[in-house]
Amino acid sequence: MSRKSFSSKIIFGVGTLLGIAAARAVRNNRLDLAGKIVFVSGGSRGLGLLLAHEFASRGAKVAISGRDREALDRAAEALRQAGAEVLSVQTDITIREDAELAVEQIQRRFGSIDVLVNNAGMICVGPMETMTIDDYRNSLNTHFWGPYFATMAVLPEMQSRRQGRIVNISSIGGKISVPHLLPYSVGKFALTGFSEGLRSAALKDNVYVTTVCPGLIRTGSPRNAFFRGNNKAEYAWFSISDSIPILSMSARRAARQIVDACVHGTAEVVLSLPAQFAVKAHGLFPGATTDVLGLVNRLLPCAQGDSREREPKPGKESFSQASPSWVTTLTERAAMQNNQVP
Repeated sequence: MSRKSFSSKIIFGVGTLLGIAAARAVRNNRLDLAGKIVFVSGGSRGLGLLLAHEFASRGAKVAISGRDREALDRAAEALRQAGAEVLSVQTDITIREDAELAVEQIQRRFGSIDVLVNNAGMICVGPMETMTIDDYRNSLNTHFWGPYFATMAVLPEMQSRRQGRIVNISSIGGKISVPHLLPYSVGKFALTGFSEGLRSAALKDNVYVTTVCPGLIRTGSPRNAFFRGNNKAEYAWFSISDSIPILSMSARRAARQIVDACVHGTAEVVLSLPAQFAVKAHGLFPGATTDVLGLVNRLLPCAQGDSREREPKPGKESFSQASPSWVTTLTERAAMQNNQVP
């Protein structure tokens, strides 16, 4: 046996042993959620609201935050009717002082935060040519700086207690840059990088960070997304894609899997089979995957004039004959169920 071959086997063996040891350590740190305090940012609707319901069903006390007071009130009432002990906090998590004040308010009401779920998000859909600097800035503020501020507000206490969980809701767009979602992908890539590095840094203090990368999930979110360019055509393809069962995943099932990953301290979860396949394909053939997405981009609606001069339109102002329609039934149902509409 050559020296090079022997060294390779030693490295492989050591790596395997370290992997087994890490897996056992995670299994031995299963978190019992009964009586624990969970803070879900962006918890007033969509996936965040479903996560709050799932944590509450397992015995946790939940705090939810958002910018819309009316949506927060509706979400808090739905959680209370389901038997949850809940606190709603109106705040803008992208502002450091607001994030810190929200955490202080939760601590005064419930005590130390055991689980932080960075879920707040925003989506702006449209061709690259229609996107502005503010679209990129808003995405980074929401998807990176917001999670960073909330994390830094809770992490020191978690480290001192040597116990905690942080769940960062990134996206398949934080693994593969998706056509017509470039600012969104930029923000989610930043969150994925922060989340993975944070896990490595915090493990020594028994704080487990989970990075969640969902594909399409039927939360009803298209109504509250923003659309540039031909907004009606953009809304149509986005909402229809979000409704197809093969491409999209039930939001309730996604919430259960995310909470399970949090309980077990799992490092990363990629949700939905299409998303898992896409991530693996991109890892093996990044150039080919990017070129295929370039072909997909050609099939999507084109920009109309200088669309950057116009404000983006919300989904609820982008309806057409194509959507809502019978094709988007699942998404419309999810929007009603998950507090996306009053």
